[in-house]
Amino acid sequence: MHLAKTFIKIYYRDRQSLAFSLLFPLIFTLIFLFSGGEPDPTEIGLVNQSENDLSLKFVELVKENKAFAISEGDEVELRGQLIAGDLTALIIVPKDFDKSNTSRLRLLLDASQVRQVDAIKDSFDSMLLSIERELRGTQPLFTLSLEDVKARPQRYIDFLLPGILAYMLMNLCIAGSGYNLVEYRRRGILKRMFVTPIKPKDFIISIVLARMFIVLIQLSVILALAIGLLKINIIGGLYSLFGVIVLGAIIFLCIGFFLGSFAKTQEAIRPIALLFTLPQLILSGVFFPISSLPALIQPFAQALPLSVIASSMRDIANDGIPLFTLNFNFIGILAWIFISFFVATKFFNWQKVAS
Repeated sequence: MHLAKTFIKIYYRDRQSLAFSLLFPLIFTLIFLFSGGEPDPTEIGLVNQSENDLSLKFVELVKENKAFAISEGDEVELRGQLIAGDLTALIIVPKDFDKSNTSRLRLLLDASQVRQVDAIKDSFDSMLLSIERELRGTQPLFTLSLEDVKARPQRYIDFLLPGILAYMLMNLCIAGSGYNLVEYRRRGILKRMFVTPIKPKDFIISIVLARMFIVLIQLSVILALAIGLLKINIIGGLYSLFGVIVLGAIIFLCIGFFLGSFAKTQEAIRPIALLFTLPQLILSGVFFPISSLPALIQPFAQALPLSVIASSMRDIANDGIPLFTLNFNFIGILAWIFISFFVATKFFNWQKVAS
């Protein structure tokens, strides 16, 4: 505890480091949260060469679809915008678009937007089907009634916040342990501590406690801003949420020690840490559900440390699940605590000094 207090004092006496460590998470969070709302409508160009009642009805249905932002004009102008990348797709209604002719609509897309082809085509197929039913005076055979079993609204920001907090937790902890370990080694602090009765586990636990205190303050500020300014809806208890943060801090701080054990210089620790954090940013469901990944990758992605932390925080914040619920995420947290502490103490070396 005495050593942990010492590390806290060292941190707060470094005013430049303190300012940047608080300012960067704030800027990072505000950028993602304010830009992390609902997806923007897809920019669609529309050329109506027919101008009859049927084509006008089709244009009206297209404009009512909130998923599209429609720009009307002539084909030459809109085709130029499509090539320039200002439009995602271009729909051309031909002159012979009427009841007596079954001519097809033309859908023009940029090849770089090929992933959106199916979604756009399905939307327009649905519109054409609505027009056809109205013209023939027929009713759909089946109807779909949507019922929200959670009976509460949830925005994309509500989904995004737990993932961002988990990602920030990982970065702050790895920077606070791995980077500091390399710095202490460079300044000879570890070499001097080697001759004291302090054991590796005592040294690691003291830094874990100190950095955990610092990280809790930083994430508390971020969470308070998210709740106060952006009206983030936290369904579960804050005690459970902070419980996951504490457990996650233990995991990532110990992993930071493990990564720092391989690096002899501060230049070396950066790519090593990036090699660990970057794949998890992509695979751990921070910005989109893991279920959207290929089925072959999903079991591996779900077992990552950032995945179990982010999923646990999301379960608590969005679904109100208690922290100590015996599920895959909680078991994963316990497993990673054991693994990370074991490798951190196993590979820790007082005398590995940078040349």
